[in-house]
Amino acid sequence: MTEKQKTIILDEYENEILEAFENGTLKPVESKDDFQAMARNTMRKNRKINIRISENDLSALQRRAAREGIPYQTLIGSVLHKYASGFFKEA
Repeated sequence: MTEKQKTIILDEYENEILEAFENGTLKPVESKDDFQAMARNTMRKNRKINIRISENDLSALQRRAAREGIPYQTLIGSVLHKYASGFFKEA
């Protein structure tokens, strides 16, 4: 390995992907239409809730949503969805 090359450490999931690619067993993902349908079904809103949060937390969420260019309720729903789905990653 030359000095310019860097060692990349892969996690378990990334190693599985690399092995599948190297073995020629990597399978294609669903079509773009399938992902759009999944996204629509995931984001379908069919329940309303009321929650109480601190004024400071609400202000912080509103500021962050403004920076992202999305409504704050959409941001809150997205964070809750990621948490409930196990995909929430803290920075």
